[in-house]
Amino acid sequence: MRQIYMTPIYLTTTIRAAVSAAVLLLLGSVSGPVASGRGAYDWPLVPRPAVARGFDPPAQRWLPGHRGVDLAAPAEAAVLSAGAGTVRFAGRVVDRGVVSVVHPDQLTTTYEPVRPIVRAGQTVGRGQVLGYLDSGHPDCPAAACLHWGARRGTGATAAYLNPLMLVGAVRVRLKPVGTWP
Repeated sequence: MRQIYMTPIYLTTTIRAAVSAAVLLLLGSVSGPVASGRGAYDWPLVPRPAVARGFDPPAQRWLPGHRGVDLAAPAEAAVLSAGAGTVRFAGRVVDRGVVSVVHPDQLTTTYEPVRPIVRAGQTVGRGQVLGYLDSGHPDCPAAACLHWGARRGTGATAAYLNPLMLVGAVRVRLKPVGTWP
């Protein structure tokens, strides 16, 4: 049987090519435009807001966590639909106003605390005003914060996503495995 020996340079090049191919395959298999802010989605506040608190999902779906991002803005700022879709809900949940929009790629974005000016069943375009930001979001270090969430699916099968991916604000970094020359 003939044995093939790989030189370290050839092996490194092969590993890098395999990792690059895997990344392209993964990015290509993501449904919907999540890699670019120039696609179907845009920021829900203008001007582009500062992220006051990042996405911090729980280890298990029933545990506490931060299933969205908090964007700092002045109270009364116009809250915009991140993408075109249909308003699924617009109203009060416990003590705050909430709007959720279902998009054509079946992604749902949520916005709170908002005084909605839209109604359930209404079609909205990207950048259309959904309502106005209320102050009083818990743990917000600014005058007001918009809690912006994104999820795919509903109920027990819902998968929460970092909404910053929708606008291309999340960097994907690959770390080497093993030792590199």
